[in-house]
Amino acid sequence: MIGAMTSEDFRIRPMQPTEIAIALSWANREGWNPGLDDRTAFSAVDPTGFWIGEINEKPIAVISAVRYGASFGFLGFYIVEPSFRGHGYGIAIWNAAMTHLGTRVIGLDGVVDQQENYRKSGFELAYRNIRQSGVSKRTNFAHPCIRPISTVPKHLIEQFDREHFPADRLEFLRRWTALPHSYGCAYCEGEQVTGYGIIRQCEQGWKIGPLFARNPDVAESILQALLEEIPAGDTFYLDTPEPNPAALQMATNHQMTPVFETARMYRGPAPAVALDGIYGVTSFELG
Repeated sequence: MIGAMTSEDFRIRPMQPTEIAIALSWANREGWNPGLDDRTAFSAVDPTGFWIGEINEKPIAVISAVRYGASFGFLGFYIVEPSFRGHGYGIAIWNAAMTHLGTRVIGLDGVVDQQENYRKSGFELAYRNIRQSGVSKRTNFAHPCIRPISTVPKHLIEQFDREHFPADRLEFLRRWTALPHSYGCAYCEGEQVTGYGIIRQCEQGWKIGPLFARNPDVAESILQALLEEIPAGDTFYLDTPEPNPAALQMATNHQMTPVFETARMYRGPAPAVALDGIYGVTSFELG
């Protein structure tokens, strides 16, 4: 029951922005390795999109159900404390999240062994995302078309992003591209952005996401420029969509190793985005 105590004193309510740290902490415990500063951007997308389930004010379940405008939503952070699993608390908070998202097309990046459960809620598999792990090298790479993202007009980044994401996410991008412990760059041909990427420090190593590019050469240049910004020998991760063979080849070229995968699923028609330009997913939690 949303916002009211049940006979078992279980209550589901929206999180306060500071409580998103609970979801991030639990995600880290699950091995999902969130970024150090993710909360700063996550809270900007949908202030009522993060939910917490409590028994006697003790958090036992979390989920995010972020609304991107009126037509698209994304589910993430679906976690129940291990000792409370199997008692119906997970499905209760799931149902609250689905109610929050309404009739929107909904995406998620779920663990593969939960696909059948997601199908019961109307989700269908679109493709897999493969998390790749590598070790950074610094080669003194430089390219005349690479610019720090802070020097590129925001509307150009937003326009290019919209080709690769199902909805506008302007406030999120403005925070995501300016996170502490991160670096972003764009590939600019004249006044046209043909690719951009962000690398951010995580609980373990660094994650690159998004990495969107018009073609493999642009993607490779952005990747090399991002790796110049972190210490040599550090671990970095890139979440590559399996239907983009150029992304998988780039990971192979950098001697990256698959370590994890998710099932990208949608309830409703899969959005039309330039999948062949997605070399790195922004976030498994928010799409």
